[in-house]
Amino acid sequence: MNPETAESPFVRACRRLPVPHTPVWYMRQAGRSLPEYRAVRADVPMLTACATPDLIVEITMQPVRRYGVDAAIFFSDIVVPLKAIGIDLDIKPGVGPVVADPIRDTAGVDTLRALDPGDVPYVTEAIRTLTKELGATPLIGFAGAPFTLASYLIEGGPSKSHDHTKAMMYGDPALWHALMGRLTDITLAYLRLQADAGASAIQLFDSWVGAVAPEDYREFVLPYTSRIFAGLADLDVPRIHFGVGTGELLGLLGEAGADVVGVDWRVPLDEAARRVGPGKALQGNLDPAILFAPWEVVERRARDVLTRGEAAEGHVFNLGHGVPPTTDPGQLGRLTDLVHEVSAR
Repeated sequence: MNPETAESPFVRACRRLPVPHTPVWYMRQAGRSLPEYRAVRADVPMLTACATPDLIVEITMQPVRRYGVDAAIFFSDIVVPLKAIGIDLDIKPGVGPVVADPIRDTAGVDTLRALDPGDVPYVTEAIRTLTKELGATPLIGFAGAPFTLASYLIEGGPSKSHDHTKAMMYGDPALWHALMGRLTDITLAYLRLQADAGASAIQLFDSWVGAVAPEDYREFVLPYTSRIFAGLADLDVPRIHFGVGTGELLGLLGEAGADVVGVDWRVPLDEAARRVGPGKALQGNLDPAILFAPWEVVERRARDVLTRGEAAEGHVFNLGHGVPPTTDPGQLGRLTDLVHEVSAR
């Protein structure tokens, strides 16, 4: 890791070290809320943008220039490695990832081959360019966690109930474990590739894992997330684990092996620190919807998040989920400045 980024507030907070101020970045900070993003993405399909190094670099840099956040997040999508190994899928506007042939049998699982760095040369190229442009600002690489990727592949697209996913998990556990094993290998290779190219931290997004009960998480999910974080332990980069609706799973997310546990807006950070336990930093967790409220409400709630975050051994300020597409960028700019000013030490 670049020595400059190693001493950045973001990396230091992830490592539970003293910081000059609470670092802040936002999930989906590079996205539709920015007019400059909409301009460069006009008429460019999402997966095309995710495979074009110049676009990746420009979009990743946009919120860093505008807000002065403490970390950049690599512009991509969690299905990129699946597309790269030949899965027939597309990201449909207003819907999300859609898989042409859902995977629900052994033949489908067998289509998931290993990921080779040569499958995603645009990722390596873009990260190397970004680390030069960012200088002392860390770049966060990321991937989708096996459960969330499995859900897209099994359901064929986004799902609120995850019926087919749970049917496989409960009804054909051997097939489930075979699928999760393949996805774990792909995810681990993808994250290592990003860290090797220069990413200063990695985040594993398990967007849909809040759909499972704790006992099911322990049996059907935890072994795979644990294997991913263990497989990154030698890389000297902070590892962040985030899921939505995971209040009842926070202790298990802490067990999985990440250095930082991301918390959505449903659980206050002081309570999250108790549930996660010692030895972890926390990331979060302002409700994204609060960004649509008057500024005095945003300020009051942000101050509360910072106060409650003092219960954690390290705190990275973020939203409890991604920036909504219709967010006023001015709100995020003021919020970034507020977090830096209020938390200055």
